[in-house]
Amino acid sequence: MRPKAREGAIVQGSCYRFTVLTSQLIRMEYAEDGVFEDRATQVAWNREFDVPQFRVIEDETELQIITEHVHLYYTKGPFAPNTLYVDVKGNFSTYYSRYMFNGPERTLKGTARTLDHVDGATELEEGILSKQGYAIIDDSSSFLMTDDRFVEPRRKGIHDIYYFGYGHDYKQALRDFYTLTGPTPMLPRKALGNWWSRYWRYDEKEYKALMRRFKSEDVPFSVSVIDMDWHVTDIPEEYGSGWTGYSWNKNLFPEPKRFLNWLKDEGMMVTLNLHPADGVRAFEDQYVAMAEAMGVEPESGDRIPFDFSDKRFIQAYFEQMHHPHEADGVDFWWIDWQQGSTSKMEGLDPLWMLNHYHAIDIARDGKRPLIFSRYAGPGSHRYPVGFSGDTIISWASLAFQPYFTATATNIGYGWWSHDIGGHHRGKKDDELAARWVAYGVFSPIMRLHSTFSTFNGKEPWRFGIEAEQSMKRFLRLRHELIPYLYTMNYRNHANALPLVLPMYIEHPDDEAAYQVPNQFYFGSELIVSPIVTPMDRKLHVAGTNVWLPKGEWFDLFTGHRYEGDKSIRVFRGLDGQPVFAKAGAIVPLMPHQPHANETGNPSELEVLVFPGASNTFTMYEDDGESRDYETGASLETTFTLDWEARTLHIEMSGDLTLVPAKRTLTVLVRGVVGEGDYDAETQTLHIPIGELKQEQKVTLPVDVTQNVHRLDRLYRLLDRAEIAYDLKDRLYQMATTKTRLEAWLFDLHALELDRDLQDALLELMLD
Repeated sequence: MRPKAREGAIVQGSCYRFTVLTSQLIRMEYAEDGVFEDRATQVAWNREFDVPQFRVIEDETELQIITEHVHLYYTKGPFAPNTLYVDVKGNFSTYYSRYMFNGPERTLKGTARTLDHVDGATELEEGILSKQGYAIIDDSSSFLMTDDRFVEPRRKGIHDIYYFGYGHDYKQALRDFYTLTGPTPMLPRKALGNWWSRYWRYDEKEYKALMRRFKSEDVPFSVSVIDMDWHVTDIPEEYGSGWTGYSWNKNLFPEPKRFLNWLKDEGMMVTLNLHPADGVRAFEDQYVAMAEAMGVEPESGDRIPFDFSDKRFIQAYFEQMHHPHEADGVDFWWIDWQQGSTSKMEGLDPLWMLNHYHAIDIARDGKRPLIFSRYAGPGSHRYPVGFSGDTIISWASLAFQPYFTATATNIGYGWWSHDIGGHHRGKKDDELAARWVAYGVFSPIMRLHSTFSTFNGKEPWRFGIEAEQSMKRFLRLRHELIPYLYTMNYRNHANALPLVLPMYIEHPDDEAAYQVPNQFYFGSELIVSPIVTPMDRKLHVAGTNVWLPKGEWFDLFTGHRYEGDKSIRVFRGLDGQPVFAKAGAIVPLMPHQPHANETGNPSELEVLVFPGASNTFTMYEDDGESRDYETGASLETTFTLDWEARTLHIEMSGDLTLVPAKRTLTVLVRGVVGEGDYDAETQTLHIPIGELKQEQKVTLPVDVTQNVHRLDRLYRLLDRAEIAYDLKDRLYQMATTKTRLEAWLFDLHALELDRDLQDALLELMLD
């Protein structure tokens, strides 16, 4: 933390202080007694920015601060709408680019604490990005961080506001927000694989059998999430509810350490569920030690209340109730806090305290600060991963999650984990389950989950054959994507760009980017527009609206080419998902390892390359667990595609000991035609390189396809469609005989087809 700003950034009077942190970020404080705060807060950890250029115009009653990007006006006295306002320079809005104190906020929204009990959309808090060019964070009630690493409340009656006047420079706004509040830490590599989670009363035998079944079915998982029944829940009535607990249920898990070691041997991290609200009671294994630490007579059996406003309780809570489990093999904790935002210390949110101290504690021995908990306000990105709550099983819930996840980026919160497939209520729906998994693979964290019900599980074999195959295919794909995901993990940490970005962050001045709320960038190379509605039962495909920016785009799976700078409807069966790679995209992959949960730096590497443009992509690797990367223990492999020359240059730099000494590489060029090991269905040329050298150049003997396989795809669509055979024959004949596109379009229009069928044909036949 570097909370004290540089003196040259400060403009101060008897009751006011303005700190010009950047030419676009200004801290605005008011205190009647003229006492201002230089300590860190729950939100703001670093105010030591380089001082930007700015001018001050001042007399006895008025003050103006003018930077390159904003103009602040202040009539000296208490902050009020008529005394304090700021204009952002630039033509962002005809009427709404002026911030007035306590005025309306018109941001692109941020995120919400939880999706508990939400069926569809819910109200979101404000973010720091706005089409109008400005936003604010009011830090006036945020608690202060003290020198002894605790917190204390702010004084009443003060104002402490951060003004973000970034116009449409959304990326710079995010960068400066992360500088102010602290970066997102690196996630462990295993956290980017599939998580298995189910609220179910497993015992050791059943859990191991399930993990073996997953392996035999070739469904990989890298994180084991064990819900509340890991601990004793059937307790004497005198102690109250069994939701809170810290002692293993030995009837279910006779030797917990043995069980945890088995999961580790299977390649999995482990997290256990916590409901800490009821404190520590006399039936717990560690009660005596906890009581002695808290000065309670163990013989009394008195409950030790949960109290995160008590420093002594916090220390004992970790040392007595958590560290022994971590020594046995628990990697991190699922903090399932549901009891609101009040505590003994007025205004202090227990959830924020739990998140903050759990992250600090788990990282005490050089580990990464990984937790799993709900969002607790701006700055929560420092404590990943986010638990979005108990999702209702419905199409409405699925339809809201892509927007909800992408929009959270507007407050820097990039690592949401949802109950993929839904948690409770609703009904069994094979199609919904499969679509949700397909979305989950392209969400920040892929965690299946379901409630305590004999019938409500997310094992793929519980569903019909088509849904089962789709779910398995996408779950395997998630692990194949880990090299790409881990690189974006580093990008989030080092460059302040989360994995999932709303379209307008990359295209802020294109109005079309604001009209596709469920579409998002998935890292630097891909765009995703997930299917979130039921399919057309006659066509066996479902559609979604997609806006493709300027340039060429290729279907990730088939290589089908699309011309950008337009909006279209695209259609996919249950085995597909609308994912588009930009021209020149480079996506590193781990080849699928059958019947394995492998997530480490692979000995075999595949690089998926798309045609049409030159590009550079740098894959990032480290040990995937420790914080040694902070001192340079990392490896970067840079792939430079020169499309005109049809070459791919590869160069490694950094610590080569982090990866297998004999790593092999295969280049997959998709969306092309070529000679040799060529897959026509995916339009992919396989180019085996053999052992990867520290520097080498690969020749790509390929040409762009111009969608030469479009008729094959048209045939498959029509062959499966439940429509009249005469219509199928006519449509196929039209596509194969018409030489002029205009004639085909007129004939198609004259048939007055159903909208989905017409749009599906247009997608296939038009570039």
